[in-house]
Amino acid sequence: MANTQSKAYDVVILGGGLAGLTCALQCRKECPDASIAVLEKATHPVSEATHKVGESSVEVGAHYFYKVLDLEEHLEKEQIPKLGLRLFFDQGKNDAIDNRLEVGGTEFPPFPSYQFDRGRFENYLGRRCIDQGIEFHHSATIKVVDVNSGSTPHHIRFEKHDEIHHFAAKWIVDASGRAGLLKRKLDLQQDCDHKASSAWIRINKRVKVDDWTEDENWGRGHGEKNPRWQSTNHLLGEGYWIWMIPLASGSTSIGIVADDGAHPLSEFNSIDKMLDWLDVHQPVLAKELKANRDLIQDFGAIKRYSRECKNLYSTDRWAIVGDAGFFIDPFYSPGNDFIALANTFATDLIKRDLEGRAISNTLRVPMYNKLFKIFFNNTGKVFKENYQLFGNHQVMPVKIVWDWLIYWSVTGQIFIHGKLCDPGMFVRHMFHLKRLNDLNHDMQAHFRKWHQQMPPREVAGLINTSMISIITDTNRGLLDELSDREFNERFVKNVQKMETLFWEIADHSGIAIETKIPRRNYPDAVKGGFNEVFKVTANQGEMEKSMEDKPVSDPVIAM
Repeated sequence: MANTQSKAYDVVILGGGLAGLTCALQCRKECPDASIAVLEKATHPVSEATHKVGESSVEVGAHYFYKVLDLEEHLEKEQIPKLGLRLFFDQGKNDAIDNRLEVGGTEFPPFPSYQFDRGRFENYLGRRCIDQGIEFHHSATIKVVDVNSGSTPHHIRFEKHDEIHHFAAKWIVDASGRAGLLKRKLDLQQDCDHKASSAWIRINKRVKVDDWTEDENWGRGHGEKNPRWQSTNHLLGEGYWIWMIPLASGSTSIGIVADDGAHPLSEFNSIDKMLDWLDVHQPVLAKELKANRDLIQDFGAIKRYSRECKNLYSTDRWAIVGDAGFFIDPFYSPGNDFIALANTFATDLIKRDLEGRAISNTLRVPMYNKLFKIFFNNTGKVFKENYQLFGNHQVMPVKIVWDWLIYWSVTGQIFIHGKLCDPGMFVRHMFHLKRLNDLNHDMQAHFRKWHQQMPPREVAGLINTSMISIITDTNRGLLDELSDREFNERFVKNVQKMETLFWEIADHSGIAIETKIPRRNYPDAVKGGFNEVFKVTANQGEMEKSMEDKPVSDPVIAM
């Protein structure tokens, strides 16, 4: 092998997947004169459809791609706009999709999000990096990474096309995915107590829940412009859920995610086992996949996919982003959100350092490490110990709406309105952030208590999230351009709104909630925000008596 001349860069990114390529583009946008190189093991162009999972976005990640990185043209023309999240609950033998409890909208949410063909997306990002003067070395196998302290450059040795390359870097960003190069080298591994696993396939076919019934009123109820298949569709049961994501290449991504205690990965860790498992739990989907088995393009599985990291940023000029650091759970598709958060913190530190603003004698590095962990841990509360709720028709729909509203009120507001790297905002709203954290902690515990004390009862019908004003108004509010004063006022109102809804849920459940948060009566017109959810999911007997509106004798609400 021949040695090549060593090169020096301001930033070298280890890994050219979604996290690494977007970090490179964000660094280029914020540091136009910086020298940047990306090292990626895979050979580009990568294949479409069968490249990687993580194909659905929600508001924070979508905003990051669309607005922060200016990728709107690609997203609108080459990917699939997402008709929100849609969930179908177990009903009997699950042999009739039109007789199941459904949570989802008939219209696109006000704030846009997208379904990504990861292969197509990463090929585009690689080309865009090259166009913007970023060196993109694919087919590169990293052999050695020497991490130094202070102002001493880091050193990377990698192999490409039988040649050895030596790079020096002022900054190293680890975006190596589950390989976790810096995490392993610097002993930053940390256990995660969320125990769930996943297996998936991609099939070269547009799998449409719209076609799973002969009832034309149900199948065409959304109209040709808003078909259900354009949502991120979920099939829910006790201890598990299944995703169905359409890809722009024409394929469909389908995966099982399950709590290890309820459904161990050994039950579905091959294509044959996966199809047999689906035959028992979701026979309609199994029938379609078995009839088109020759179109299955790949299979993958991960046991206990959640991971944590001791720190992501250092005054020694290294950073860790994407799955190389943290990953919690694919439900609600938060993976791209955490890429957006980690990349934005990393880019801010890199920019400050390259501009000569010292990072070693400021609080930003420890603050960013702490803030990321707070966002991660608060998101983790949504999932940990909660897979038992997924088959509960009364509790889970209420939880879903609560989770959305908390997300839009906290993470969505902070990131989309450009406050993530504003220490003053976090100090100013310390009380409100603590209150929202306490509200969510106590509510997630209450959901589990509610589930344990009130066994689920199967109901059918549609909870049309497009018709619930508190959902659409809160989502639409993310589009507002706010001054600092308006942002502060909105944040305070969000806390008041969530407190009001907190007590509304507690009262409806009929079960005493364990909390130290005092009950307050705010003037906000949010009482009854969950009424449409309560109407469809109401159980018989005492739960109906607790409803302010006239009880619904027939729980089925037509579209």
